[in-house]
Amino acid sequence: MRVDLFDFELPAERIALRPARPRDSARLLAVRGGEITDRAMLDLPDLLRPGDVLVFNDTKVIPAQLEGRRGEASIGATLHKREGPREWRAFLRNAKRARAGDTIAFGEGVAASVIDKAADGSALLHFHGGEPVDLLLERAGRMPLPPYIAAKRPADDDDRADYQTMFAKREGAVAAPTAALHFTPRLLDALAALGVGRETLTLHVGAGTFLPVKSEKIEDHKMHAEWGRIDRITADRLNAARRSGGRLIAVGTTSLRLLESAADADGTIRPFDGDTAIFITPGYRFRAIDGLLTNFHLPRSTLFMLVSALMGLDVMKAAYAHAVAAGYRFYSYGDASLLIP
Repeated sequence: MRVDLFDFELPAERIALRPARPRDSARLLAVRGGEITDRAMLDLPDLLRPGDVLVFNDTKVIPAQLEGRRGEASIGATLHKREGPREWRAFLRNAKRARAGDTIAFGEGVAASVIDKAADGSALLHFHGGEPVDLLLERAGRMPLPPYIAAKRPADDDDRADYQTMFAKREGAVAAPTAALHFTPRLLDALAALGVGRETLTLHVGAGTFLPVKSEKIEDHKMHAEWGRIDRITADRLNAARRSGGRLIAVGTTSLRLLESAADADGTIRPFDGDTAIFITPGYRFRAIDGLLTNFHLPRSTLFMLVSALMGLDVMKAAYAHAVAAGYRFYSYGDASLLIP
């Protein structure tokens, strides 16, 4: 399929630069089949059924944006995948000025050597010293805001909390699983009172999630791998919920992609521990999930392709046109949509 089929117009003023406050005051566009209705996040219990299970991603965003120097050259680094105790794969800004063997000084006593450079423009960095790399990043790094926000304002102290979900537990992501940003204890209590279950898995979201699709055909696009884990106990509970008639609703495309990566052809979810580069486009047969709660995605992006695979391209274009006209807020800090085929 052609990538331009997934294009749409989005006014710049629809891009949210800050989250809704309180978090659960965000709007919710419910798309069920071809029906589109305007709701609010606090209405979510009315849209689900007892026995349904929401599946959250408990990854925690690290301060993965670094600014450094190699000699006189200024070099930026966005970490996107851990490859060892002291090694991270990173996208570099001004990458031509950093060669294998060079050392980049990031300030605050933090430095890393360039081990190699890949064809996709990324570099493997080895961080110096004896302190854990996580501590080095806390000292020298900043929160890696999505480029469409970072282009309009710098990250600040508010983002340290705002760009982290209430489920954040396992460090390793460089982008937040943003659908879960809308949840609060009172919303979870209302869902539990209805009999909606809750499970968690881990997928460390990489910066590749923001990379544009540059090819003209979607089959020519290469996804970056991300590490994920579903333990056996969680897999067993998810399978049991489905056997009992409950629906599995992925909270975020990250949860969905890992569930689908872990599922057999018959929909049975298996324990999973490793990398996934699953690329879901129209024509994909969903096996593990029955619905998706997600934010609004970029034109021509792999994530808009994913929701179009779930609901149909025509339905999603109509839903997004409605959202634009109705003033919904888009992208990471924006409003949400509930998609039930």
